[in-house]
Amino acid sequence: MAKKEKKKGFITEFKEFITKGNILDMAVGVIIGNSFKAIVTALTDKVIMPVITYLVGDKAVTDFKTVLKPESVDAEGNVIAESAIYWGEFIQSIIDFLLVALVLFVIIKSAMTFQKKREELMKKLRKEEEAVEEAPAAPAEPTIEEKNAEVLKEIRDLLANNLKK
Repeated sequence: MAKKEKKKGFITEFKEFITKGNILDMAVGVIIGNSFKAIVTALTDKVIMPVITYLVGDKAVTDFKTVLKPESVDAEGNVIAESAIYWGEFIQSIIDFLLVALVLFVIIKSAMTFQKKREELMKKLRKEEEAVEEAPAAPAEPTIEEKNAEVLKEIRDLLANNLKK
């Protein structure tokens, strides 16, 4: 008879899933990503865009647009919203993207450089370990008991030689 497999409960399976390392790593990545987004947004909104606004005039870059059809009022007094292309927001999105891409590039390049140096160091350590393993082992120093045994043998041999004479 085949053994019955023990069924895991939903809670147990979920707990195992949550505690796996890659899920935790992913969660940390999402949290750091959100924080990073906040930093990039602040950099764009509070530093870069005001400089661009200063350079192009008093109008904020996100307000740049091309109006296709202006706002109007129909015969019944209803306001008809304007139809426009908001290309200023598109420009800000491009700037956000370029900043994120630049920072990620620097982080990944640094990580790859660190990884390469780490691999070179590990390779060097492995070669040193292999050299130590391949080197002939020096003869072991005799212990005190072995030295005493040798001295006693020499004394015994000397006594035996003197008795024979």
